[in-house]
This record gives sequence, C-alpha cells and structure tokens, in this order.
Amino acid sequence: MSEPTQVLIVCSGNTCRSPLFSAMLASRLAGEPRLAGITVTSAGTSASTGAPASEGSLLVALERNLDLTAHRARRLTADGAGAAALILTMSDAHTRRVQQLGSGAKVFSLHEFVGDGPGDVPDPFGGSIATYRTTADLFERLLDRVVGRLLARTNSELTS
Repeated sequence: MSEPTQVLIVCSGNTCRSPLFSAMLASRLAGEPRLAGITVTSAGTSASTGAPASEGSLLVALERNLDLTAHRARRLTADGAGAAALILTMSDAHTRRVQQLGSGAKVFSLHEFVGDGPGDVPDPFGGSIATYRTTADLFERLLDRVVGRLLARTNSELTS
C-alpha cells in the first residue's frame, strides 16, 4: 500500500488561517472517496511551535462542526515541505518562503491554485469574530474549487 498523499497548508503563525483551512479541507475530503488517500497538515513560516489555534479560529471552526482544540502550531521546515506532495499557502510571501526551502514546483498560493492568480488571504489574527467568519466564508467559497483541482490532478502529479 502506498503512503498517503500529503497536502500542506502554510500561513504565518499556524494558529489562524492554516489550521482552519486544513480542518475545512480535511472535512470536505472525507466526503470525497476519490480523494481518500490525501491527508492535510499545516505549518507556519514563523510559528511558535506548540501554540494552540487562536480563539477566533477555534470558535469559527466549532460553528462549522470542526474541532481545533487538539491543534498545536508547528514551524515550517524544509523536511516538512519536502514531505508534502502539494503545498498551498495563504500569501505570495509564504509561497516565496516555501520556494526558498527548495519546494518551489509544488507550492501555490491558495488563490493561484484555484485560478484566481496571485493574491493573499487576509490574516484575521487579532481581529473580531466577524473577521474570522469572513475568512472562513472565503475558505468555504474556495473549497469546491480546491477539491475540483485535486480531483483533476492524477496521483502521479500529486506524488511527483
């Protein structure tokens, strides 16, 4: 049996955007049997390893029947990036950081991956719960397109 294919989601601190989007994507993938071999993880370019998900992300996740209570931030490393078959970032700056680690061919900003071109997902850190909901709503709108792109890619494309 082959190893599961890993999709790595990257933001800055790995407490807001990347854990929330990772949980949303993993939940969506669980309902798509053709993508059953894909696992979703997250990391941050400047994460404080071991930090919990932000309160805003925790609450918004709960509103969407997702649980981030066990999440602990981890810092992006070259090994972590190298283990992923696909890396989706929250900003063009995150993409550049992943490229510096040597994983450039498999990294895309989230907007780039869905065909919107370059662009950043605003960081809700320190914002109101409404700000976190706006971020989650954006993720919700992008999820179908992300899943569609994953379905369109062959296993060999994801694992090469």
